[in-house]
Amino acid sequence: MALTARRLVQLYAGLALYGLGIALQVSSRLGNDPWDVFHQGLARRFGLSIGAWIIIAGAVVMLAWIPLRQRPGLGTISNVLLVGAFADLFLWLLPSPDAPAARWAFLLLGVLAGGFATGCYIGAGLGPGPRDGLMTGLAARGHSIRVVRTGIELSVLAAGWLLGGTVGVGTILYAVAIGPLSHVFLPALQIKPPEPATA
Repeated sequence: MALTARRLVQLYAGLALYGLGIALQVSSRLGNDPWDVFHQGLARRFGLSIGAWIIIAGAVVMLAWIPLRQRPGLGTISNVLLVGAFADLFLWLLPSPDAPAARWAFLLLGVLAGGFATGCYIGAGLGPGPRDGLMTGLAARGHSIRVVRTGIELSVLAAGWLLGGTVGVGTILYAVAIGPLSHVFLPALQIKPPEPATA
C-alpha cells in the first residue's frame, strides 16, 4: 500500500512539474521544445489554449497506439488529461518576464523541470506518456528508437514552426539537454518493487 501511494504521489507530482516546465519555457519566449512549438502553433492558428492542444494532441497520439498494440496505464491517461491542464494553470499564474536574465532563468528552470518531471512520471512505473509510448511502440516494430524519436520531433517541430510556434535557442537547448537530464533523473527516481524476503 505504501509503495502504491508513493507511485501515485510521484506520478502526479511529476505531471504537475512537467506542466510547470512547459509554462516556464513558453513564458521565456526563447524557444519551446518541439512538441510545444507544435501545440503553441495550433493555439495561435486555430484558437484554444496551449494546454487544450496538449490534451487533444495526446489523445490523438494515443489512437496511434491501437495498431501498435500498446497498452496504456494509469500514468498514460493521467498524462493526457493533466499535463495540459497544469501547463495552462501555470501559464496563467506565471508572469511574462521582460528582463533577459529573468527570461533565461525561466528557460533554464523549465528545461531542468522537464527533465526531473520525466524521471518522476516514468519512474513511477504506471505507464508511459502518449508520445513516449508511440516512440517505443514504433521501435518495437524494428525501428531504431533514436531514429523514430528524431523523426517524430523534427516533424512536429517543422509543423509547429509553420503554424507560428516559437522556435529559438530554447528549442536547441531542450533538444541537447533533455537526454542527459533524463539519463540522470530516470535511474534516481525509478521506483523498484521490494525484494522478496529471504528465509
